[in-house]
Amino acid sequence: MEKQNKMAVMPMKELLFNMSLPLMLSLLIQSLYNIVDGIYVSRLSENALTATSLAYPVQFMMIAISVGTTVGLNALMSRYTGSGDSHKACTVATTGLILCVIEALVFSLAGIFFAEKIALSLAGDADIVAQTADYLKICMVFCIGIFVETLAQRMLTAVGLTHLSMISLLFGAPVNIVLDPILIFGLLGFPALGIKGAAIATVIGQWAGAITALLLNRLKNPSIHFIRKDYCFSLSDVIDIYRIGMPTMIMQAVGSFMVGAVNAVLIAYSNTAVAFFGVYYKLQNFVMLPMNGLGQAALPIAAFNYGSNNKDRIRELYKTLVPLTLIMSLVGMAIFELLPSQLLSLFNASREMLRIGVPALRIIAVTFPLAAYIIVNGYFCTGLGNSVINMISAAIRQLIVLVPCLAILVRSFGLDKAWYAFWIAEICSFIYSYLRGKKEMDTKLAEQL
Repeated sequence: MEKQNKMAVMPMKELLFNMSLPLMLSLLIQSLYNIVDGIYVSRLSENALTATSLAYPVQFMMIAISVGTTVGLNALMSRYTGSGDSHKACTVATTGLILCVIEALVFSLAGIFFAEKIALSLAGDADIVAQTADYLKICMVFCIGIFVETLAQRMLTAVGLTHLSMISLLFGAPVNIVLDPILIFGLLGFPALGIKGAAIATVIGQWAGAITALLLNRLKNPSIHFIRKDYCFSLSDVIDIYRIGMPTMIMQAVGSFMVGAVNAVLIAYSNTAVAFFGVYYKLQNFVMLPMNGLGQAALPIAAFNYGSNNKDRIRELYKTLVPLTLIMSLVGMAIFELLPSQLLSLFNASREMLRIGVPALRIIAVTFPLAAYIIVNGYFCTGLGNSVINMISAAIRQLIVLVPCLAILVRSFGLDKAWYAFWIAEICSFIYSYLRGKKEMDTKLAEQL
C-alpha cells in the first residue's frame, strides 16, 4: 500500500470520483448482462421471461447473502487497514471466505433437492413452472462463483483498489453476454438449450469473474490476503462480520421478498404484469447503479476515516455525496419519463405489456431522487458502523409499506393506480433515513471529539 492511503489524503471530490467510477462501471457491466440476459430470454417467449422474473427473488436472495456478508467484511477490513492492523484484516478476510463457502453450499443443496418445489410455489402454469425450475436449479447448484466473486471484489475495494474490482467484472460479464445467444439459441454448433442456456451462461460468467478477482488480489493486493499460518477461526470475528453485514443482508433480502410478494399480487392480475415487473426491476437496477456505485465507494471511505478518527473528512464526504446523488437520480428519472416505450421494447414487449408498463414506469420514476438518497445514506451509515438504518429504510420502502399499499390499491382502484404505492413507500422511507442518518452522524462524530 501507499505510505498514506488515498482515503485519508485525496481531495474528497476526486476521491469519490476515483473510487466510485470503477464501481459504477462494474455495476454497469453487471446490470448490463442481467438486461441482456432478459432481452435474449424474451425472444424465446413471454412465458420464459415470466419464468426468469419468478426465479429472480431466489437469485436475489443469493446476492443478498453474499453482499451482506461481504459488506460486513468490507467495513471491518477497511477499519483495520485504517488503524494499521493488516494482520487482523487478513484474518477477517479468511474467516469471510469460510463463511461464503458455507453459504454457497446451503444454496447448492437447496437447488438439488427443492428447485422444483420452489418453482411450483411461484406459478400455476405448467410451462412456466417447468422453465422456472430449470433456470433455478442451475443457478443455485453452481452458485459458489457469485459468493467468491463478491468476496474477492470487496477485498479489493477495502483498500481502495476499486478499478481492479471493475476489471474482474470485465472478464465475467462479457463471458455471460457472449455465451447467452450461443447457448440459448444453439449457435456455433452448440445445442439450443433455451432457458437452461441462459442459466448456464450466467453461472459461467460468475465463475470467470471469481477467478479473475482472486488472481487480482493475489497479484495486486499485498495488504489483504487469505492466510493459513497463524490463522485461528474466531467466533467473535463471525459475530462482528454479521453484526455489521446482517442488516445489509436483510436489506438486500427485503428486495427478494418484495419481488416475490409483488409477483404474487400481480400474477392474480396477469402473467404479463409479472413479466413487466421483472423488466422494470432490471431497468431500475440499471438506472440506479450510479447511486449504488457512489454508496459503495462511500462505505470504505467513511469506515477508513472513522477508524483513523478523521471527523472532518467524514463530514466532507457527506456534503459531497448528497448533491452528486441528486443530480444522478434526476438523470435516471428523465430517462424513464422520456423513453418508457423504448425501454420496454428492448424486451420484445407485447402491446399489453406496453399498455401496463409505459404509465407505470413514469409514475415510479418520480420517486428516484428519494430512493437514491436512501441508498447512499444507508451505505454511509454502514461505513460508520450502523447498518441498521440501511436495513430499516430498505424494509420500509420495499416491503413494509410498499407491498400492502400495492395490494390495497390494486384491489380498490385497479392496476393502473397501484403504482402510486411506490410514492407512499419512498416518502416514508426517506423521512426515516434522513432523520436517523443525521442523528447517527452527529452522535458518531461527537464521540470523536
